[in-house]
Amino acid sequence: MRTETIVLNRKRNVTLTAYLQEVGGEFWYISRRPAILILPGGGYQMCSDREADPVAFPYLKAGYQVFILRYSVKQDAVWPNPLQDYEQAMALIRGNAKKWTLYPDKVAVIGFSAGGHLACAAATLSENRPNAAILGYAVAGSDVRGCLPSAPDTVAAVDERTCPCFLFATRTDGVVPIDNSIRFMEALAKHDISFESHIYSYGPHGFSTCDLSVQHPSTEISARVPHWVEDSIGWLGEVFGILSDDGMSEPICGHYVNGNHEPYLSLDCTVGRILCVPAGRKLSEGILDGLLRGGTDGADGADGNGAPSADPMMELGKKLTMREVLSYLGADAETAERIREQLERIPNRPMEV
Repeated sequence: MRTETIVLNRKRNVTLTAYLQEVGGEFWYISRRPAILILPGGGYQMCSDREADPVAFPYLKAGYQVFILRYSVKQDAVWPNPLQDYEQAMALIRGNAKKWTLYPDKVAVIGFSAGGHLACAAATLSENRPNAAILGYAVAGSDVRGCLPSAPDTVAAVDERTCPCFLFATRTDGVVPIDNSIRFMEALAKHDISFESHIYSYGPHGFSTCDLSVQHPSTEISARVPHWVEDSIGWLGEVFGILSDDGMSEPICGHYVNGNHEPYLSLDCTVGRILCVPAGRKLSEGILDGLLRGGTDGADGADGNGAPSADPMMELGKKLTMREVLSYLGADAETAERIREQLERIPNRPMEV
């Protein structure tokens, strides 16, 4: 492994440290690696060493190229300086993908506390958005304005381009209220973005990897908290794929939790979304008779769900994918295949209401 430290902004003391692992040779089955960019916390007043190198080591062990950004802090942290630091770092990482033997489309960001706010901003507001984001006890709402008045509320910025996210925090965090994580998750769910979350029962703020190298043994914290490290690595393997003889395996988890955002309809679209598309609605008539009786009127093309109805079974059906509904109805494989072929010919263009 070799290390490099690159000065991104000498005046603001912004640096990018790269931990670069070899490929080929003894690692004959690896030609490139995924990467992760670490954004330490520190209230935009510092970049915590506890959330820098100690965080890098587990991801290096998992096969990642790892980078640590020490971004603008204190008087230099006026927004958007920190986000510009991130933009510069991510552009440099992807621009050197060949030299640093990494996949430019498999670069995650991980941030803690205020660094978590910057990671949230990277996922929602940046031009060079990461391919995945890990958010540790992150300031996601407007609470960050207590230490950085110019910073944006990233919850309001979540949109369909936001990358898949992994969130972790403790319920009793007294510095960054758990509402930050909950509101960010709600925004992700609203836009069908894939995410995984671990809210542990108790523990303080700023626990980093929560092993003895960064946390005093007397700390009152759930024994399960350190699991977030391996869980996040496993989750990245589901989102990016894992290292294999052919490069990287196919991902298991997509950007979205359903097919509502694809260019054509499919069995993985929700029934509510299909009913918003005139040709899809016509196809669905008869197939869903009984389950969705009377539920095709007033479909809402804005969010893929139909208009409110007094029939709870019908409303539940709209939230399920067509694949799930067909399974529920006991459709045979031939019927499901026929419907799949018909759906995939229909452009996913909801009608205006």
